[in-house]
Amino acid sequence: MFDLDRWLEIFQTINKNKLRTLLAGFTVTLGILIFTVLFGMGNGLKNTFYTFFQDDAQNTIFIYPGFATKPFKGFKENRRIEFKNEDLALLEEKFGDRIEFTTARISKGTTVKYKSEYGNYTVRAVHPEHQYLEKTIIDRGRFINENDIEKDTRVATIGRLVEKDLFGNENAVGKYFTLNKIVYRVVGVFSDEGGDREERNIYTPVSTTQLIYKNTDKIDQINLSYDMAIGANGARRLSRDIKKVLKDKHNIAPSDRNGIYVESVIEDLEQNLQLANVLQIIVFWIGLGTLFAGVIGISNIMVYIVKERTKELGIRKALGAKPSTVIGMILQETMVITMIFGYIGLLIGNFVLNSMGNKLEDWFITNPNVSQGTIIFATVILILSGLIAGYIPARRAARVKPIVALRDE
Repeated sequence: MFDLDRWLEIFQTINKNKLRTLLAGFTVTLGILIFTVLFGMGNGLKNTFYTFFQDDAQNTIFIYPGFATKPFKGFKENRRIEFKNEDLALLEEKFGDRIEFTTARISKGTTVKYKSEYGNYTVRAVHPEHQYLEKTIIDRGRFINENDIEKDTRVATIGRLVEKDLFGNENAVGKYFTLNKIVYRVVGVFSDEGGDREERNIYTPVSTTQLIYKNTDKIDQINLSYDMAIGANGARRLSRDIKKVLKDKHNIAPSDRNGIYVESVIEDLEQNLQLANVLQIIVFWIGLGTLFAGVIGISNIMVYIVKERTKELGIRKALGAKPSTVIGMILQETMVITMIFGYIGLLIGNFVLNSMGNKLEDWFITNPNVSQGTIIFATVILILSGLIAGYIPARRAARVKPIVALRDE
């Protein structure tokens, strides 16, 4: 293995047969290139799912009312379910030991005006704890607080892009603007990792909105976060328990799937990651198949190489070369070609992935990349595959009798 003369002989052989070497190496380069790009794009798909769910805290549960589609306890089917403040209070009472933050949410599309500027935005009426569930980042001023809820104040925390659209270069904090012709004061400006869509929202106190809209206590949905210590299985149990409690309160049949909707961010993320993992496994085997196709290609070329050097190998054996020496020489040459061209394939593959960047976001692929562990794995596979590819022709060459080899033309 560490015989300097053998290494010099291998490189001299490669140098004398450039075309043959290039043909042998090209299949390996192409195989590892396709493997790297496909596996990297699979990682890019998983990155997209992580990015999609990073807008909200991962221990968040969203609860929506639906329609009771089955008759139950004297109530008719297709009955619309409506949440009220008492539903939020009930969940806080029942599950206070497992939840951290709770908030109601009422969403309305509203015309917003400041001086001569106006636009249509989504106004979310919420409780102060909504800030932690939505991972809202306060840039200036503050978020809605408990005093706003208690006193039904007409204040608003606006998104960064709302400020840019309506206020231009002005600092919006402390300014007054109108929501459906009702005057509110801006108390804060926020940004959000969710991007432009989230930063065009406006937050107001839920109590103020309920007072303005016919003095009602109705709410559109309930959001809450649970203690991370309960884990994913605990989150699933909590989701089931919440659904059961609310179904009992609103007289919904236990088998009715449409009366109450409970969505857990971590469960949705797990489901999507499972899908991504399945796709990545498929991509992995396709890439691995391409890699092995390249290895088969180099094996076929090594068969040709051994055939071409039959006379040379016969002379070596006639001079006393052992079969193991012949096999080792051919395997070493195969391994060198495989490693050099395989490494070239890895470099090209990484260059292609880096060039993609985030250009494929429209195809749900974000920052495609290959981890260091995958590169090491691919390298080991390359070396082992190269040895396997060269072993069969090497063993055949070692079995050739010197007298037969010397007669070869």
